[in-house]
Amino acid sequence: MPYADSLPFWLQSVMLLGAALIAGYLLRWVIQGLLQWRATRADARLVQSLARRAAVPLGWVLSIAMVYAVLPMAMPAEWIEPARQATWVVQVLAIAWFLARLLMVAEDVIVSRLGVEKADNLRARGMQTQLKVVRQIIVLVVVLLALIVILMSFERLRELGTGLLASAGLAGLVLGLAAQRTLSNLIAGFLVAIAQPIRMDDVVIVEGEWGRIEEITLSYVVVAIWDRRRLIVPISYFLDRPFQNWTRTESKILGPVMLHLDYRVPVDAVRAKVESLVKDHPDWDGEVCGVQVVDTTPREVTVRVLISAADSGRAWDLRCFLREALIGWLAEDYPEALPRTRAVMEPTDEWLRAAAVAGRQ
Repeated sequence: MPYADSLPFWLQSVMLLGAALIAGYLLRWVIQGLLQWRATRADARLVQSLARRAAVPLGWVLSIAMVYAVLPMAMPAEWIEPARQATWVVQVLAIAWFLARLLMVAEDVIVSRLGVEKADNLRARGMQTQLKVVRQIIVLVVVLLALIVILMSFERLRELGTGLLASAGLAGLVLGLAAQRTLSNLIAGFLVAIAQPIRMDDVVIVEGEWGRIEEITLSYVVVAIWDRRRLIVPISYFLDRPFQNWTRTESKILGPVMLHLDYRVPVDAVRAKVESLVKDHPDWDGEVCGVQVVDTTPREVTVRVLISAADSGRAWDLRCFLREALIGWLAEDYPEALPRTRAVMEPTDEWLRAAAVAGRQ
């Protein structure tokens, strides 16, 4: 084309490379559209996960492939080889990124079929935890392989690697000592996936904080605290130190409501009131409802109301509801049952003399 021949070579190169990038992304849109067109109800989740997770890295892989193909037309002869080398490095990184995202897609699809959203999801959450840790290990292997491929693509680095191979044992020992804590966390992450002292969405108490396991990585665990803070804990913590796991064997839990009342409290009336309050409450699972006097002091008695719920969140809401309802009911119907302080006024000799003088007057 005469018009194209009149343009500077650098501008033609920029236009050609830009067209290759755009063509790669357009090809990605075509592939994504075909997947959505062929999607059925069974695999709609797969297409959605691919679009959310893998669409962007796929676009980069296709675009870089297009750029690699047009390099001989867009570069001077002396620049082609270095440009191909640089493009190859970027393409390897893009492919590693794409493979990592595909692993996340596979995890999404498998987790969606486990039934994690069900109330009794102990087995599903265990498998979800194992999948997450295994996926992270595979991603780490993919990244290491990508780095090895990149290094081996350079002739000088390949020769250097051959020379260093003889001292690999000493280098491995030095690196092992330097990264001892990191390696221990990686091993701890693997052991957590196998032994499963914690799972995704478990309710735990760590360092005195109540929360749920939000994220498990190979090096740390994120605990979502009830007030929306996040507690970051090394994963080795859950193997080395004690902690509370409220959903280790099942999500059901018992919740106590402690009431400090006067000795004149009608315990039978409190028991009947508690049963009537929880009978139709949506948070009660219908299994445990008990009222007992569990302690006494010279001034008051301690009444414990024990109820059960399907999970810790429902138990917390039910406990708060009972506490508020019982306090209001006692204050209205049995005010004498509320705790009070008694004092006995004993007359002294001075008071008796003063009273006698006042009586004579």
